Amino acid sequence: MIFNSIEFFIFLGIVYFLYWFVFKKHLKAQNILLLVVSYVFYGWWDWRFLSLILLSTVVDYYVALRIDKNNNVKERKQWLWVSVVFNIGLLGFFKYYNFFIESWVDMFAMFGYQMKSTWTLKVILPVGISFYTFQTMSYSFDVYYKKLKPTTDFLSFAAFVSFFPQLVAGPIERASNLLPQILNKRVFNYAQSVAGLKLILWGLFKKVVIADSLGYIVDDIFANYSSYPASTLVIGVVFFSFQIYGDFSGYSDIAIGTSKLFGVELMSNFKFPYFARSIGEFWRRWHISLTTWFRDYLYIPMGGSQTGQLKSIRNVFIIFLVSGFWHGANWTFLVWGVIHACLFIPSFIRGTNRIHVASQIGTTTKQFLLVELPQIVLTFLSVTVTWIFFRAASITEAFSYIKGMVSNFSYQAYAHPLGYRMLDYYVLVIIFVFYEFLIREDERAPFKFKYKVVRLLLYTAVIFLMMLFYESSIDRSFIYFQF
Repeated sequence: MIFNSIEFFIFLGIVYFLYWFVFKKHLKAQNILLLVVSYVFYGWWDWRFLSLILLSTVVDYYVALRIDKNNNVKERKQWLWVSVVFNIGLLGFFKYYNFFIESWVDMFAMFGYQMKSTWTLKVILPVGISFYTFQTMSYSFDVYYKKLKPTTDFLSFAAFVSFFPQLVAGPIERASNLLPQILNKRVFNYAQSVAGLKLILWGLFKKVVIADSLGYIVDDIFANYSSYPASTLVIGVVFFSFQIYGDFSGYSDIAIGTSKLFGVELMSNFKFPYFARSIGEFWRRWHISLTTWFRDYLYIPMGGSQTGQLKSIRNVFIIFLVSGFWHGANWTFLVWGVIHACLFIPSFIRGTNRIHVASQIGTTTKQFLLVELPQIVLTFLSVTVTWIFFRAASITEAFSYIKGMVSNFSYQAYAHPLGYRMLDYYVLVIIFVFYEFLIREDERAPFKFKYKVVRLLLYTAVIFLMMLFYESSIDRSFIYFQF
């Protein structure tokens, strides 16, 4: 079941009614309902993999209790390793087993030895496994670091692990944030529900109108890149930048908005990353839940930036490498992570990587036009070029695509694969960027304008465009489901 489907909204309406009108006065009943509907939501895709979520839930529930009962540092750490090894092992088998086997075979082939058996398996990647394994591990880590007391309420813990709005593509919630909200009574809040509906609407707009409409163009250009001139290849990768942003941030908006309907607040996952003025700021604005997860549970435990410059650089490099590998079992993702590390490390060495932590974008017109706009454009172009490795099927294809961008300068007007007018898409992207700049101060308030008539016009325009583009969205799942 995906967010941009009719089935989901029928499902959501039924769950909302039961949650607030049938089980409103009973917290335990609400949590049981959340658990059941979350399993239905996930099982809609493939019920066989519900066993993996349940197994991960049982392991981390028990591990946390054992950690809490132990005062011996060594034994606490041993139990923590049980959680880490189990979850990483689960993720590694389903996501990386074939990758390592095939890489092993390729390595032997380089030396002229052809292995007769590859031992590869026809393994289906469970949707969302990279997200919920990290979420359950965060619980074990938080209990280990004494940021959180473990719960003895297994059903509520299971509801936290499988909470359906963010189950398959995040945000990767922290137990210290989400679990207390599951354990404590939720009170219906009209303003919170309205804010949630607005976020759902905006997220659907980004998914249906931006991501999916650009997806046809991106798919065509990347599939036939050797036949197109540089001008078309530039269009392909720029449109992919907006496709992946609209797709992933759209999912996060819908997840956060849906959670609000049930009285739950999730962390923000995107804060207008394409307005970042540096690579460091980009990663503070893009997929925030993953970036901060790696910071808190990997970077800081390795010593962070407190271990001397060389070791700090090593730690940064490892984080980007692991982040790249987290996204997929392909060398392209590793290269993508390495390039981002190389872009980030110079500012890390100079100590300028956190220069824009608190400053707002475009506080004055002069500052924005003369200083910030060039920085934003340069950062966007840098990120966009790296997306080629993220989108390409292989490293060879990625470099061939880049070669075509810098060598074949003949101009040929690009024609939409379905025959639509391309000017409409250029205008759509420009308007989208301009609108996001207007709302840049609050990623959770996409329609926060003073005059009611302006808001009504915006709602009408967004709904009209979604109806216009919905057909192109029917067969398109979310990009991050594959991770």
